[in-house]
Amino acid sequence: MTRLTAPQDNPNHLLGNHPAYSLNEPAGNSWAESPFVAGRLNSASFLNGVIVWQKRRSRRRKALDRVVARVEKRSLPGTDYVVRFLRQMYRHNCKAKTIDSTATSLVLFLQMLQSFNKPHLEQITRRDIEAFVEKEQDRGMKINTVRFRLQNVYGFCRYLVSKEVLRADILERKLRLKLPSKLPRAIVAEDSAKILSVIDNVRDRAMILMLLRTGMRIGELRHLRVNDVDLTERCVKIYLGEKNSIGRVVYMSDDACHAVEQWLQQRDKSKAYLFYGRNGPLGYTAASDRFKRILKKAGLSDKGYTPHCLRHTFATDLLNAGMRLECLQQLLGHSSIEVTRIYAKLSDTSRHNEYFRAMAKIEQGEINAPYRRDH
Repeated sequence: MTRLTAPQDNPNHLLGNHPAYSLNEPAGNSWAESPFVAGRLNSASFLNGVIVWQKRRSRRRKALDRVVARVEKRSLPGTDYVVRFLRQMYRHNCKAKTIDSTATSLVLFLQMLQSFNKPHLEQITRRDIEAFVEKEQDRGMKINTVRFRLQNVYGFCRYLVSKEVLRADILERKLRLKLPSKLPRAIVAEDSAKILSVIDNVRDRAMILMLLRTGMRIGELRHLRVNDVDLTERCVKIYLGEKNSIGRVVYMSDDACHAVEQWLQQRDKSKAYLFYGRNGPLGYTAASDRFKRILKKAGLSDKGYTPHCLRHTFATDLLNAGMRLECLQQLLGHSSIEVTRIYAKLSDTSRHNEYFRAMAKIEQGEINAPYRRDH
């Protein structure tokens, strides 16, 4: 094993952080040959005469620590169990955003229990869960938000049942909320043409066309790296889906490939991300603001379009062009085909044709004969 001859009063020299360390040291220098890799460790310190190596915390770990500190500061009933539940979510590889929003839901629920003078989690009843839903509705929360928070509370209750804090019957006959079945808002063909006609910025044109021709989510586009795009095969590799963390491959049309190729010639070659901001990937707010300015320039600010509407437009156009629903599901990255089936409501050309064929007969007065079922 390599013998360390560098000063031992500060072990950070092994990471290249010691003042005596120089990148220009000759190869024969013993601490320059240290097997420790600077990129994997942040710092080192002495503890009771032993070197303690400290690794960098991941973003998820930092987010978990922030959430746990926020929960513990409130001193709510059952805080210890909430913290354990959040740590379990972290171990199950839940996203930082999911852990954060779950903590918010549980804090709101426990605050309500505290207002009911229930200091112990064993006192939770079905009526408490119903009261929580009513309270969130009274606060004006959107139904999808209330449903998400209800799911978080039930997930926590399931955890408490596994720890024998609650009885299993609290999970029987769960409260279910009726959600509205809204149509996805797609951009009509005339408006799509207007949007593309007013874009004179190379980067913006590449962004809009990639969203419109690949159907990827705005978050997936923001985190694309240059190496993820293959112009030869006209495809994009999305290694981690934005919502379900499932990777997939999407494809680009000729106009999207041309726009990306022009952007690649102008962009800063030192940046790893395809669309970058000052310190990393392009921010969501910056991308959304760019889209709003494009809509204003096209005279479409009053239409209520968002960047996500480009994804809806992609799906609707492909179904109208005859693509099978199963194939579209893979391109959109939906875990369930039932989610993809929503777009069929916008693009069922057979229903469209049947309606106008029947209406033509009505307008021509051809329905005087009694109704007859054809066999």
